[in-house]
Amino acid sequence: MDTYSLMRTFADSWALLLLFLFFVGVLFWAFRPGARPVHDAIARSIFRHDQRPPAAAPPRSPVPQPAKEA
Repeated sequence: MDTYSLMRTFADSWALLLLFLFFVGVLFWAFRPGARPVHDAIARSIFRHDQRPPAAAPPRSPVPQPAKEA
């Protein structure tokens, strides 16, 4: 049996099964009962500063300033 046929047989059987189980595991993890508060917090995170803007950062100079000598 050449390498191609061996790999093709593996991909058609065990690899397909492993990938399917991985997919089901990811679905179960994403939709598990305890994940709802986390998903709700992430969904609302983009509206966190909807009532007021976020704190302003200090203005930055577009040109880097040379270091001061002591």
